[in-house]
Amino acid sequence: MKLRKASAAAAAAIVLSITATACGGDGDSDSNSGSGGGDKIKIGIKYDQPGLGQKEPDGSFSGFDVDVATYVAKELGYDADQIEFVETKSADRENALARGDVKFIAATYSITDERKQKVDFAGPYLLAHQDLLVKSDSKISEATDLNGQNLCSVVGSTSAQNVKNDFAPKANLKENGTYSECLAGLQSGAVDALTTDDSILAGYAAQEQYKGKFKLAGLKLSNENYGIGVKKGDTETVNKINAALEKMVKEKAWDKAVADNFGPANYKNEPAPKIGVIVK
Repeated sequence: MKLRKASAAAAAAIVLSITATACGGDGDSDSNSGSGGGDKIKIGIKYDQPGLGQKEPDGSFSGFDVDVATYVAKELGYDADQIEFVETKSADRENALARGDVKFIAATYSITDERKQKVDFAGPYLLAHQDLLVKSDSKISEATDLNGQNLCSVVGSTSAQNVKNDFAPKANLKENGTYSECLAGLQSGAVDALTTDDSILAGYAAQEQYKGKFKLAGLKLSNENYGIGVKKGDTETVNKINAALEKMVKEKAWDKAVADNFGPANYKNEPAPKIGVIVK
C-alpha cells in the first residue's frame, strides 16, 4: 500500500510539473505572453536610416519601421517598455531570425523569391521604388538625364549600377561608405544625384538640416515590397502580424506614420499595399 501511495504522489508531482511548464514557467524572454507577464520581445530594425529606423542620441528610436513594429508588437500583446529593438544589418537579417535573436524584423526588408527560401514574410506594409534624390533646383527629371552627371550610392549597392546599366551608361558612378556621405556630396555639388529606395531618400531629405534643400525625382525604377521577416515556418506569428498590419491601415495609424516620418520630404507614397500582394 505504501508503494502505491508513493507512486500516486510521484505521478501527481509530474502532472503539476507539466502543467506549470505549459503555463509558461520556462522563463523564455521571447515568449508571447505579452502584457502583464514581464516578458520582452526583441525586434530587428536598422539603427542608421533616418525616417525609417534610427537610434537617436538619447537612446530612443524613431522612423516608419519603428512605428510599424511598435504597433504590431502592441497587437501581439506587448507594451512599448517591453520592446527591445536590436540592430539588424542587411547582411545578417536571415541569420538573426534563424538564430532566434529577434522575433521579427522590420528594416526596409524587401520581399524577394530568394529570401523567401530562408525566411517567411508578413505584409507587405510599404511599396517603395528606386528613385533619385537631387537638389531642389535640379533640372534632372529622368534617369537618362544622368548621362555625364555624377551619381552616388553606397559601396555594394545595386541601385546605382542598375541606373548606369539600364538608363544612363555615361553616368559617372561614385560609391561612398554611407548615404550620409552621398548627401554631403549632393549638398556641396560634388555629386548630382543620389539613388536608392525612395523611402530611404525621403527619410534623409526629411531631416531638419535638409528641409527644402533636396527633392525626389519621382521616378519608379523598381518595385520594393517591404515585408516583416519572421523565422521560417512560424506561420502563427506571420498570421498575427498580418492581422495587425490590416488593423493599422484600417485605423489610419499607417497614414499617420507615413506623414510623421516622410511628410517634410513631400514623399509621394503609394497607398498601403494589400497583404500578400507583391507588386513585381
